[in-house]
Amino acid sequence: MSLFKPAVLASAASLCLALACASTLAAEAAVAVPAPSGKAVLASTANTATVVLAGGCFWGVQGVFQHTQGVLQAVSGYAGGKADSATYSMVSSGTTGHAEAVQVTYDPRKISYGQILQIYFSVAHDPTQLNRQGPDHGTQYRSAIFTASDEQAQATRAYIAQINAAKVFSAPIVTQVTPLQGFYRAEDYHQDYATLHPNQPYIAYNDLPKISNLQKMYPAIYRADPVLVFKR
Repeated sequence: MSLFKPAVLASAASLCLALACASTLAAEAAVAVPAPSGKAVLASTANTATVVLAGGCFWGVQGVFQHTQGVLQAVSGYAGGKADSATYSMVSSGTTGHAEAVQVTYDPRKISYGQILQIYFSVAHDPTQLNRQGPDHGTQYRSAIFTASDEQAQATRAYIAQINAAKVFSAPIVTQVTPLQGFYRAEDYHQDYATLHPNQPYIAYNDLPKISNLQKMYPAIYRADPVLVFKR
């Protein structure tokens, strides 16, 4: 991922305006996947639940889930490696075992685990790309789900099997499913990045279309005002 530093930070209102401009790109990126069924739903009556999702640059994945109803927080960070290598400069080398990831905390009474996965597989990234996502290459950009429980792992594998059977993608899903060993929050300047930098070329081309697709494909789940890490 190229890290540009815009001179002016845009507001959430600017993001909404930029989403309209990105709509022509958005139609090309999304893939309609079947709604989860059976074990893949994983309904719960708990107040909160958490899963860590990796799908390329964390800016876009975070942006998508910050615009998702029922999500309480979406934090960019690193997962898959050790604590002492969980920095952007080290992870960018592709040698730490880490993936850029987003810790999604949500209310299962408002959105199910299966719905979180449906958004992840359909609009947040392309789960058929191995160790890359769009312009970004390396194992740090791999597709991976770091599960918090055996139940999450079973539901995830069931849903991947369901999607593969539906043949909605031209290639098999390569998403890794592995137990979470640790999540390490990314540097503050990576948080809320899509909201703060909607006019940056990388965000406008790669990430705003994902948020636009969320709005078009899941209007009942989309929220216009993102739930940010930092209150502004």
